[in-house]
Amino acid sequence: MIKKISVIFLSIFFILANGCAGYKPIYSNSNLEFKIVDYTIKGDKRLGNKIYSKLYNLSRTKKNLDSDKSIILLIDTSLNKNETSKDSSGKILEYKLTLIAKIEILDFLSNDRILNQAFVSSLSYKVQSQYSETIKLENSSIEDLIDKTYKDLLVKLAQNINT
Repeated sequence: MIKKISVIFLSIFFILANGCAGYKPIYSNSNLEFKIVDYTIKGDKRLGNKIYSKLYNLSRTKKNLDSDKSIILLIDTSLNKNETSKDSSGKILEYKLTLIAKIEILDFLSNDRILNQAFVSSLSYKVQSQYSETIKLENSSIEDLIDKTYKDLLVKLAQNINT
């Protein structure tokens, strides 16, 4: 009886494992072959540098440097922080962060525009009882906004860079 159950279990396991054989993650697109030749960061330089470093690290993972498309990257970022709710005494209960990233990508050789788009992302977070916890939550929200912008940028870049 135990032998039959183990054979059935192993068969189901192999069927399920074989179904995932062609899995490719969306955000590590292997057909994105580019190298950043020049870049400019405007606005909030800290946020712009984080987006740039993610793109730069992605471009360095590719080994075939001969077929890479050389690009010029222009990043203009801004972060807005607004209070969304207050209690009856006027104490702020919740903030809303909005990240606006205007990204322009040009072909280095022909100076053709590959991408020119503004990415807008926003998140709300509640004020915590401890100020340090509120700052941690704010920084975590900013990182989430940067990651979302980066992923949206990769999707648009994958659509436009190989055309």
